[in-house]
Amino acid sequence: MPTTDTRITEKEELDIENAYQDMVAAVKASLDEVDKTNIRQAFVLAHDAHRQQRRKSGEPYIFHPIAVAKIVAEEVGLGATAIISALLHDVVEDTPIEQEEIDTLFGERIGLIVDGLTKLDGTYKHEHQQAENFKKVLSTLVQDVRVVLIKMADRLHNMRTIGSMPKHKQIKIGAETAYIYAPLAHRLGLYEIKTEFQDLCMKILNAEEYEDIETRLKETEEARNDYIDEFLQPLLTELNKSNVNYIAKSRTKSIYSIWNKIKNKGVDLSEIYDIFAVRIIIEPPRKEDEKKLCWEVYSIITDVYKPIAERLKDWVTTPKANGYESLHTTVVGPGGRFVEIQIRTSRMDEIAERGFAAHWKYKGQKLTTDHFGDWLDNVRDILENSNSNAIEFINDFKTNLFNEEVYVYTPMGDMKVMPKGATALDFAFNIHTDVGYHCTSIKVNGKLEPMGYVLQNGDKVDVVTRRNQKPSEAWLKYVITGKARSKIRSSMKEEKKKKGELAKEALVRKFKNLKVDFEESIEVLIKHYGLQSRPDLYYEIFLENIKLQDLSKTFDVVNGKLVKKIDEEELAEMKAKEQELEQREVATAELIHKTVEKRGKTNLVIDGQPADTFEYTFATCCNPLPGDQIFAYPVTNQGLKIHRLNCPNATQILANFGFRVISAGWNDDNISDFATTLRITGIDSGVGVIQAITDKLASELKIDIRSLNISGDQGTFTADLQIVVINKNHLNQVKKALLEMPQVSHVSRLES
Repeated sequence: MPTTDTRITEKEELDIENAYQDMVAAVKASLDEVDKTNIRQAFVLAHDAHRQQRRKSGEPYIFHPIAVAKIVAEEVGLGATAIISALLHDVVEDTPIEQEEIDTLFGERIGLIVDGLTKLDGTYKHEHQQAENFKKVLSTLVQDVRVVLIKMADRLHNMRTIGSMPKHKQIKIGAETAYIYAPLAHRLGLYEIKTEFQDLCMKILNAEEYEDIETRLKETEEARNDYIDEFLQPLLTELNKSNVNYIAKSRTKSIYSIWNKIKNKGVDLSEIYDIFAVRIIIEPPRKEDEKKLCWEVYSIITDVYKPIAERLKDWVTTPKANGYESLHTTVVGPGGRFVEIQIRTSRMDEIAERGFAAHWKYKGQKLTTDHFGDWLDNVRDILENSNSNAIEFINDFKTNLFNEEVYVYTPMGDMKVMPKGATALDFAFNIHTDVGYHCTSIKVNGKLEPMGYVLQNGDKVDVVTRRNQKPSEAWLKYVITGKARSKIRSSMKEEKKKKGELAKEALVRKFKNLKVDFEESIEVLIKHYGLQSRPDLYYEIFLENIKLQDLSKTFDVVNGKLVKKIDEEELAEMKAKEQELEQREVATAELIHKTVEKRGKTNLVIDGQPADTFEYTFATCCNPLPGDQIFAYPVTNQGLKIHRLNCPNATQILANFGFRVISAGWNDDNISDFATTLRITGIDSGVGVIQAITDKLASELKIDIRSLNISGDQGTFTADLQIVVINKNHLNQVKKALLEMPQVSHVSRLES
């Protein structure tokens, strides 16, 4: 049980010292005496500063920065500067220690990193404060990537120890991690951290599916290991005959990766054959021999097992945008089972596991690399051109965290890596901002294509420009990358600002003629016309949507101030609106009352209260059922929307607007009927499929069928079936019964 006594006991002091020594022992980088002294000094300072603080679990707070420093040292592979910064990462934010003290004691570089890791001042209040904090971290990314690497370690330790936090906070942090941190870890090449993020998030947001796959993997572990031994035996025999210095490993895919495949391919776990992969790690005598040796090992493997040609992936010749290098092939193993084999050198393996940090090591401690330079330039562009909307910034940034990529070429044959789904106009901005700004037309493979053309692997793209061409608002529809979007918005803002300056001059003259105070009167106009800012007002005046010559018809001048006129007609209109509002409130109250009566006593609980006291509806994007993990999200003029925790929109809502989300759950004391839709696929036997399914549901299971749409294609059928069930357990029973039918191969619940 957590304790309220903040004093550290003798035993805890001993445990803290042991944790610190364990962290130091885990350091992979070489440390000199100065490094060791500075690390110890940082630990002592952090320990003293956090002495009165404990975590939610009850343990002394200092265990957290020690654990973060250990992740930085052991799992990311960074050195003394990052370790010191990790130990101090919460000191300025959570204790009386000032930033200036850190700068003085440890120098400018560590001061910069700690400042980057320190959240915005608690006195700063903003509805998107988490996004603003993340934006601050990213602003230092282009100066020193260690800020983000330490932030990754901080979030990883928080996720590993999240069990002591309230459930609603776990959900918010998990969603935020899935939305930003896991994709960022992927983009930085931190494979192991990305994989653990995904699994930990799934454990929170999709707990049932996680536990189901975890249990089934444990049940089949022995058989899987036996098969791997059988598969490796002839392969290792041939490799041992060669002069290749190698290590053979096998790994089971992550639970999240398996679940993703189940969802995307619509199959059961038993139908996934590449649950594990074999990795051959080689040590070439010279770096120049790496590629050659990888292909030699590929040749040995394909002499033993037949390869599946279309599943060969060569990231040795063309590394991924995040620096990943490896040669992947899939072969037919014993029993006709497909097995993936990854071939890479020890250098490639370290880069695959540690990404940017390993590049740093192999590039001689540089903060940018060939693989990451372009990406960091894109991040810098987004930061320089981002507006005040932090959510918009995060969404722009997130487009740079792509999982899949396409390779396209300039007319001179230079290869450019673009995110999958990127357009020809994205490519123009990727080449150079000016090329994007002045783009008039685009040729792809010699053929004229629209700006929104989606790039394909191998495309050769030629951008035609004209100096007087300028971006328009419509261009935002043709791009997906953060760089292009931020540059177009920046251009639009600049153009809007220039036009607004002309209108501002006219407005100044008008106010001068009316003899009214500029500052007070302009605020009156902004409020009256429902605008967000002064630039918006100036632009509306430029467009003549607001006519300055008509101001005297709308406003009087009283004591040097603009005062809105109210005539009899307007008074009558105001009264009519008030009456309409009263009638609407009465009608809404009656509607809620009727809805409650129709539902009967609901089994839904919102914010700890019976849901009948709230105006709410179930989100049609995910159609929650009793038993689903849910949350409530307020929507303007629509009351509360109840979403499933694994709704397609949940991650973005929780990550960006977690402060607005309200907890919700189910009370099992009451029973109601809920409609949901199942998709059933199977073998089309030609006769009686529909009757067999409907008999099973209606006659045997007594299920109410609302609608049924079925189609057949080349011996298979797909049926979308809307049924009425009591709760999620009832639905699972229905799915299980359908899967027992010989004609049915897969049953899944549709999101909408």
